[in-house]
Amino acid sequence: MGQNWTAEIRTEEGKGASRRLRHAGKVPAIIYGADKDAVSIAFAGNFIKHAFENADLFNSVLTIDVAGGETENCVVKDIQRHPATGDVSHIDLQRAGDKTYITKDVPFNFTGKSKAPGVKMGGMMTILQPTVEIRCLAKDLPTAITVDVSTMEAGASLRLSELALPEGVVITALTHGNTDYDQSVVNITKPKRK
Repeated sequence: MGQNWTAEIRTEEGKGASRRLRHAGKVPAIIYGADKDAVSIAFAGNFIKHAFENADLFNSVLTIDVAGGETENCVVKDIQRHPATGDVSHIDLQRAGDKTYITKDVPFNFTGKSKAPGVKMGGMMTILQPTVEIRCLAKDLPTAITVDVSTMEAGASLRLSELALPEGVVITALTHGNTDYDQSVVNITKPKRK
C-alpha cells in the first residue's frame, strides 16, 4: 500500500526560507532517523493538501523520491498545521526500512456493532479508546486495527489483551508487564430497566 511522493531538496534553512517556500506554494519537510543525516526537503503544496485527505496516510509507509538523491521509505511522524487555515505547514518523516521498528498511534476500526447481542437488547456501546499505540516493523504497519464487536453481550467490555492483532504488531501498553495498562477499549452497558 506504498505511495510514491516526489520531493525536492531544500538548500536554505531557517524560518525565512520556510516562509518563502510556503509563499511559493510548497510545504517544507524533514526526513530523519535510521542513524543517517536528516534531509531537508519540500513538497508541492497542492499535492500535500490532497494527500492528507486520506486518514490512512498517517499509517502507511511512503516512498519518497528525493530529486537528484535517493529513494527513502518513511512514515509520517508529525505534521504541523497553519493555525488559521488548517493547511499542513511542515511534515516530519521518519525513515522506515524493512528492519526499522516504529511506534505509532493507529485507529481502531470497530465492526459488527449492529449485530452485537448487547446492542440488540438495548445496551449502549461506548468506544473508550479510538486509537492505540503499537510497535512493529515498518513493513507490518497496519492502517487500522479491526475490532470485531459482533458477539459482545450487555455488560461486557473488551480489553487490549483480548484483541486480535495483525502479525508482528505489539500494543505498547501491554509490554509494561503491569495489568493496569490493559485498558478497556469498548464496552456495552446493560439496558435500563423500564
